[in-house]
Amino acid sequence: MKQPAPRSPEASAPEAHANAPSRPSPPSSSATTVVQKPRVPDAFGEAPTIVYMPSDEPGRAPGGAGAAAAPGGRERGAIDDVTLRMPPKTGAPGGDHDDRTLKMPARPARATAEDDAPTVKAEPKASFVDLDAEAQEEGRPQDLKSAARAFFKRHHKKLWWLHTAYALSLGAFVVAFAQKGFQHARFLAISVSVAWLLVLLFFRLFGTGARQDFATAWRGARLRFLVMTYVLKNLYQGMLFFLLPFYWKSASLDAPNRWFVLLLGACAVLSTLDLVFDRVLMRWKTLASVFYGVTLFACLNLVIPALLPNTRTLYTLLSAALVSVLGFCTLHLPFGALWSRMGLVFLVIASAAGVGLAYGTREIIPPVPMHLSSAAVGPSVLPDGRLAMSVKSLHFSVIRELRAVTDVVVPGGDGDRLVHVWRHEGREILRAPEETVRVPGPEGAVRLKSQLVGGSLPRRLAGHWTVDVETEDGQLVGRTAFEVTE
Repeated sequence: MKQPAPRSPEASAPEAHANAPSRPSPPSSSATTVVQKPRVPDAFGEAPTIVYMPSDEPGRAPGGAGAAAAPGGRERGAIDDVTLRMPPKTGAPGGDHDDRTLKMPARPARATAEDDAPTVKAEPKASFVDLDAEAQEEGRPQDLKSAARAFFKRHHKKLWWLHTAYALSLGAFVVAFAQKGFQHARFLAISVSVAWLLVLLFFRLFGTGARQDFATAWRGARLRFLVMTYVLKNLYQGMLFFLLPFYWKSASLDAPNRWFVLLLGACAVLSTLDLVFDRVLMRWKTLASVFYGVTLFACLNLVIPALLPNTRTLYTLLSAALVSVLGFCTLHLPFGALWSRMGLVFLVIASAAGVGLAYGTREIIPPVPMHLSSAAVGPSVLPDGRLAMSVKSLHFSVIRELRAVTDVVVPGGDGDRLVHVWRHEGREILRAPEETVRVPGPEGAVRLKSQLVGGSLPRRLAGHWTVDVETEDGQLVGRTAFEVTE
């Protein structure tokens, strides 16, 4: 029997079968490691020997001790040479081996030990919008509810602004409706009462400030929040836009009472801005209470003359201030505290302060519903009491007398006495009471006529002149102005 070929001197293990797959073993402490496989039958000849040859090229594992490190300590990214030592061919001179070297691919480097930890990447949960889009792409039918939710999700901001435009259009309609008659003002009493109940209930349910968590609350709470704010916005819009034309006609743009009209206009516009109303105004009880108090005060100045005709404007003003203060307090204090001794003292003090504030600022509040329908100044009058001509500018040399005629519409009844006040460069020249200047006029209006003649005229006539129609309490109803030139 043929003897097996002798082992290679560098071999450290038996030879393996030529057809059996072999896994390279980790490098040893020497620069060259030889791995032998078990011997195969003589019929197949000698099996090849696998020899690890760590490379010294840059980017490869260096030889020596560094190459002999354990696999866990080897430098990642190193490239090893694997040599297959083929057995000598039969009849080859010298019995030389036919060595063949293979290049092993570099292993990826690992920077730190933490990189060895497994990484789990969670895919984001698909929203119903994504699911609906996928359903459309795949041709699957989409139900009406999902389609509606997807539509509102994509266009919710545009829809909010569209609703704001609708609210402004509704306000314009209410303004036009208010022009048809003062008697509709009595229905404001119902609106302010419902608004008070809703504001009171709203903050009892949702709280104020940071405690108001409607955005993260369960679906039913969010729905109640949106329904209540929507109803409140519509109530405010109806009341404020109904009030604006009455206050606009009663105010004078060159007088301090224009500021109250601008305040009401700002409140009316604010009630149409859904996001601001929901996220700012109705988030803080103090802001909401002030907003409601201003609206209530403005409404009562119009509601009281509609329910109680011939009421003096000053009494209306003070009554509106008192009710507004009480309404403001009920939104902040529990009902039990209002009937306690300290609660009653607080209500008395707050009511006195509110009434005093209204009386002190009466000059900046228009005396609705009275307004000036016509006013003019001229040098002479006709037999029926009208002016022969009205002027806005005239020369001082033609002035022998000055006459003023004004018509005041009083839809709330004749509860106030009116006066003519002549002023030259802001200085009062004449105050003519109604008893001396009232003359017959058109139905539903009070006509006042006054004049400056002779000694009533100042020596220097040139300058800016005004004739104001005021209540006996100092509220400005209307004004006409003219210039005298030199």
